[in-house]
Amino acid sequence: MEMTATSAAPSTGSVLKHDDEWRAVLSPEQFKVLREKGTDARFKGEFTKLFDEGTYSCAGCATPLYKSTTKFDSGCGWPAFFDAIPDAIIQTLDPDGRRVEIICAKCDGHLGHVIKGEGFPTATDERHCVNSVSLKFSSSETSS
Repeated sequence: MEMTATSAAPSTGSVLKHDDEWRAVLSPEQFKVLREKGTDARFKGEFTKLFDEGTYSCAGCATPLYKSTTKFDSGCGWPAFFDAIPDAIIQTLDPDGRRVEIICAKCDGHLGHVIKGEGFPTATDERHCVNSVSLKFSSSETSS
């Protein structure tokens, strides 16, 4: 039975679960993306065109990842953010050396990729291209 956890040194409160435990709490699509590094369909995600105020959290462990104030419309077909909440994600160069993978720092769930230097008029000139199924959204109105 395979166990997946944070790939860097585990932080206090890291989420450690066997794959069968992840399957019990995630939808099949969420499991494919978060645990098997899949990708959800372009322009089909629930959060691609959502620009309400609130917080985007990991669908696997509920860790807050992105604030809506860092979300922008990149036209890529997935939710795009220019910065994450500090210490919420880990960036790792893909084995092919072409892209930078982003994972949840708490549960090691695959979120998507970071692309740098595309010229977007944002504070970081980064695009965190995140799979919608990797996220849950909490509106500022409901979370206050």
